[in-house]
Amino acid sequence: MALLERLILLFAESGYLAVFAALLLCGAGAPLPEDITLVAGGVIAGLGFANVHVMALVSLVGVLAGDAAMFLLGHRHGARIMQWPLVARLLTPERYCRVQEKFARYGNRLLFLARFLPGMRTAVYVTAGATHRVSFMRFFLLDGLAALISVPVWVYLGYFGANNREWLAMWIGRGQHGIWILAGLLAMAALVLWWRRRRHARCGMDD
Repeated sequence: MALLERLILLFAESGYLAVFAALLLCGAGAPLPEDITLVAGGVIAGLGFANVHVMALVSLVGVLAGDAAMFLLGHRHGARIMQWPLVARLLTPERYCRVQEKFARYGNRLLFLARFLPGMRTAVYVTAGATHRVSFMRFFLLDGLAALISVPVWVYLGYFGANNREWLAMWIGRGQHGIWILAGLLAMAALVLWWRRRRHARCGMDD
């Protein structure tokens, strides 16, 4: 919670721009938890320093911009990007191989799941770009769908808990599990819709 309080003070002074810049740093792999950053943005909105809906939008754009930058850097420079000192600390050859193995196992679903894996996001996005396994539009769609789940949850959690920090601290601890459950439910709903459409299409062909 000490980090949260420091971010609240910083964001209260600088507003949306500070939140946006912090989220870009999160996307670049800086040791700054994205969830705490989003919650802090929501808290300053709850304290009256910003509009919560605008904060949610700014946060979403900041998250997607940071993710897209990492993907495009990997796409442009390929595996050579691992020779960059800052990237080398985050994406070692061993980690690069592990992420490739996960891509082989989970496919493009990994891009969606990475949003809910703190510490893995940037490595996954850089690897996806460097290996040219997926187009930018598919990456942006999958990452955007995941961000539409996680970003509002954290921002509005901060907003509603701005004046009750004990309650907020409790739900920050539970929040990651809650987001996983929500993501799982949405994934199941999407699978059911896909199965129904496929079944309907088959029935139409039989007729």
